[in-house]
Order: sequence, then C-alpha cells, then structure tokens
Amino acid sequence: MIRHLVLTTVAAALSLGVAHAQSIVRHTNPPPAIILSGVTIPPGAEVLMLSGQLASPIDPAKTEGIEAYGDTKTQTVSTFRKIEAALAKQGYAMSDVVKLTVFVVGDPKLGGKMDFAGFNAGYREFFGTAANPNLVARSTVQVAALAGPQFLIEIEATAAKAK
Repeated sequence: MIRHLVLTTVAAALSLGVAHAQSIVRHTNPPPAIILSGVTIPPGAEVLMLSGQLASPIDPAKTEGIEAYGDTKTQTVSTFRKIEAALAKQGYAMSDVVKLTVFVVGDPKLGGKMDFAGFNAGYREFFGTAANPNLVARSTVQVAALAGPQFLIEIEATAAKAK
C-alpha cells in the first residue's frame, strides 16, 4: 500500500514537471508571411508585458518635429532597440517576444497614410533573422496621433518564457 502511494506520488510529480516543461508554440503562417497566426503559451510560463515604447531622437539635442526622430523605419528600429533594452533588464531577449501591438501614425510625406513597408523593414531587422529566427503574433493599426506630434510609431511587446 505504501509502495503504491509512493509510486503514485512520484508519477504525479513527474507529470507536473512535464506540464511545466511544455514549450511555447508558435503557429506559423505560410510564406511569405512575416508574422505568426498565433501563439500558445503553456500553463506556468512566465509572461512579461511591456508598455508602449516610442522612438528616441536621432540627436538628443534635437527633439522637435518628425525629422528629429526619423521616418517610420528609423523610428521602428529605435523603438525596437528600446524594447530590446527593456527586455534585457528583466532577463528576456527579443527571441522571447510572442506578441506585438503596433500603432502607426500616417506619415505626412505619404499623404497621411501609414508607412507599413517602412515599419516592416524595421521589424525584419529584429524578427525572422539569423540572430532571432522567431516571428511573433502581431497587430498593426493606423492611429490619428500618439503622445507627441513627432512620433510615427508606438509598440507594445509581450514576451514569454516556458519554465
């Protein structure tokens, strides 16, 4: 009886360990898609949600106008660098990002339309690369404005690590 109880307890503990060892599953889209159709995060995974991040000025001495922050691609790269640094402070990497929500302001140089190609060019420098082959689930929407008239992009990131 005691032997059966010990074996049952050990089996239960092992099965819990297997449940916690599950991986994050990235559900791919067929090529040429550069985003996932979704992500499954297993129970017990650690999840980090970052607030929206904005670009830094190209020259810290100049902070007025869109030109001080650059076009959509330039602002995208700057914003992803800030996200990369914020993740690192919490022990995460860009490869742990599973979801992005992207807010893009229409570029006056494009007649008020968002520069989706410029955003994607910046995105491709961080995701689906040799250094980080992972893609993410993503929503990208055009908005009327952000926190300041100089900003063309704001990005929220969610990262997860399976235990």
